[in-house]
Amino acid sequence: MSNASPRWHNLFPDLDFDPDALRERYRQERDKRLRDDGENQYLEAAENFAHYADEDPYTAQTPREAIKRDVNVVVVGGGFSGLMAAARLKERGVEDVLLIEAGGDFGGTWYWNRYPGAQCDIESYCYLPLLEETGYMPKEKYSFAPEIFEHTRRVGEYFGLYELALFQTRVKDAAWQEDRKRWRLTTDRGDVLDARFLIQATGPANRPKLPQIPGIDRFKGHSFHTARWDYEYTGGDHQGNLHKLADKRVGIIGTGATAIQCIPFLGRHAKDLYVFQRTPSSVDLRGNSQTDPEWYAGLKPGWQRDRRENFAAVLAGQNFTVDLVADGWTDIARRIGLSLMNRRSDAGNLDMEEISLRSEVADFQKMNEIRARVDAEVSKAEAAEALKPWYRQFCKRPTFNDDFLATFNRDNVHLIDVSASKGVDGITEKGVLANGEEIELDCLIFATGFEITTSAHRRVDFDTRGRNGQSLYDHWGEGFRTLHGLSSHGFPNWFTIGINQNGLSPNMTAMFDDQAVHVSYIIDEVQRRGATTIEVDAEAEKAWVEEIVRLAGGGNAEFLEACTPGYYNREGQVGKGVSMQNSPYAPGINAFNELLARWREAGTLEGMTLATEPNA
Repeated sequence: MSNASPRWHNLFPDLDFDPDALRERYRQERDKRLRDDGENQYLEAAENFAHYADEDPYTAQTPREAIKRDVNVVVVGGGFSGLMAAARLKERGVEDVLLIEAGGDFGGTWYWNRYPGAQCDIESYCYLPLLEETGYMPKEKYSFAPEIFEHTRRVGEYFGLYELALFQTRVKDAAWQEDRKRWRLTTDRGDVLDARFLIQATGPANRPKLPQIPGIDRFKGHSFHTARWDYEYTGGDHQGNLHKLADKRVGIIGTGATAIQCIPFLGRHAKDLYVFQRTPSSVDLRGNSQTDPEWYAGLKPGWQRDRRENFAAVLAGQNFTVDLVADGWTDIARRIGLSLMNRRSDAGNLDMEEISLRSEVADFQKMNEIRARVDAEVSKAEAAEALKPWYRQFCKRPTFNDDFLATFNRDNVHLIDVSASKGVDGITEKGVLANGEEIELDCLIFATGFEITTSAHRRVDFDTRGRNGQSLYDHWGEGFRTLHGLSSHGFPNWFTIGINQNGLSPNMTAMFDDQAVHVSYIIDEVQRRGATTIEVDAEAEKAWVEEIVRLAGGGNAEFLEACTPGYYNREGQVGKGVSMQNSPYAPGINAFNELLARWREAGTLEGMTLATEPNA
C-alpha cells in the first residue's frame, strides 16, 4: 500500500508506489543538473568552431558566376519549411520564386544529418508532407533518414523547385530598400538579389551547437558533430559497418535523440566507446513495421490532414474517439485521456486538482515502465541505474529505440555519468576529463543537438534589417515580437516560418505546412489586391505578444519549471527573461490553425496594413 498523502490515497488507493517520493526524487535530480549559465553553457559553432557547422562533407562545391537579379519571392532555406513555402506559393500561382540553400541539395536537417541509424521519431504518414499530392507510400511506419532525404528531393521535383534553387549558397545580409520597396540580399557567392517578398525558413534544427567545455579547442585527435558525420574517418554508411573504428577509442558527448540512434552502431564497431551522459533520455520501444500496401491504398482523400490533426489532438488531451497513430507519443496522452473520460462518466465533472493529479499519476506509471525496461535490458547494475530517467515524460523529447539500452551490456562500451559535476569537466589534447579522470580518445563526437531555443541571431547567421535599418534581432532583443509568429512590425513583405509564438507540435512538418499555407495566402492577396507592401501593425503585434505571454502563464510553465534542464525548458530558465514571450501558442497547433483559418476566411487581413506605392 502506498504511503502517499491523503489526497493521493483517496484517489488512488491501489497504487504500488509513493507519488510524493517520486516528486521529491524528480526534484533532486533536476536540482543536481541545474546550472546558473542556462543556455550560455553552449558554444556557437562559429569563428574558430565554424567547421563543425559550415563544412559540407557530402557535396563538393561547384563554382558558378554571381547572380544579380530582381525576383518576386526569395525563400531562404531548402529544408521542409522552405520546400513547403515554395510549394504552397506555386499552388496559388505565385510565380518567380527563388530558394537559397546552404547545402548541396534540398533536405535541410535531413541533408545534414546522415549519422548511422538516423530516423524520424514521428510516424512517416504524419511526418512526410504532401504524400497525397506526390502519390508516395512510405516504406515503414517510421522512416529512416535516406528515405526522408529522398522525399525532400521528390517534393522538389514534383513542384519544379530545382530550377528555382541556389544551392551551396549562404545569405550574408538582408536589408529593406525603402525607395524600391524591395529586400536586397547578398550572399557568400557574390549574388545580389532584390526581392519583393522575403520568407525566412531556416528551420529550428539547422545550426549545430557545441558544449562550452574548457579546452574544447585543445583536442588533438579527430572530432566532428553528428550533423556532419565523417564517414571518411569512421567508414561505413547510414546502415553501419563503421569498420575504420575497430582500433579506435571513441568518445561521444550527449545522450539525446541523436545519440540514442547512433550509439548502438558505435558500440558495435569501436574498440572502446565512452558515452558521457549528464541526463539520461526516456527510451521507449520503437516497434517499427512495414507499410501495408492494401491499407495505404484504402485511405480516403484528406486522410493525411485528418491523421495529423488527430495526432495533435491526442497529444493535447483533447476529445478523441480513436487514436489513429497509436504509438509511444500518444500512449501517455491516451492513458490520461481515457482515465479522465472514465472518471467523468462515473462521477461527473472533475475539479482541476483531480485532473492534474490523475495526469501526473499516469505519467508516473509510464515512466516507471520506462525505468523497468532499463532494468530488464541492462545487465550492468551501475549503468542501469545511471540510465534511468527521473522526470516527467514530456520534460524532454522522448526517444524510441530497440537497440540502445542493450548496447551498454557490451564490454567495450563504458557509460560515464557526469551528472554530479553537471557535465564534462574539460577536454585535453588527449581526451576528456570527467569525474577527476582523463580518458584518452582517438575520436570525439559531439551529439549535442542544435540551436533550437537560443537567441534568433545565433540560429540565423545573417542580419535582417527592416525600415530605417533596424535589425530584426534588436527588434526581438527582449523577446519575439510578431503577429502569429509569422511577421513583425517594421519589416514589410517579410515572413518567417518557425516555432515561436505559433502552434507547436512535435510533428514539425505539419506546423511548417500550415504556416506555409497562411503565408502564401497573404502574399497572394497582396498581389491580387494590387498592393505593393503589407506590414504588421504595431498594435496587433503588441496584442499578440500579450496574448502569448498570458496563455504561457498557465500550467505548462509550472510543469516545465519542475523539469530537469533541457531545451524544452531553456535549460531550466523557463518563466525567466524572454522565455514566456518566446513561447508557442499554448492552446496547441489545432487551435492555432483554426485561428488562422478564421483570419483568412474573414478576408480583412486584420492586424496588417496594405499600401500601394506607384512605380514600386
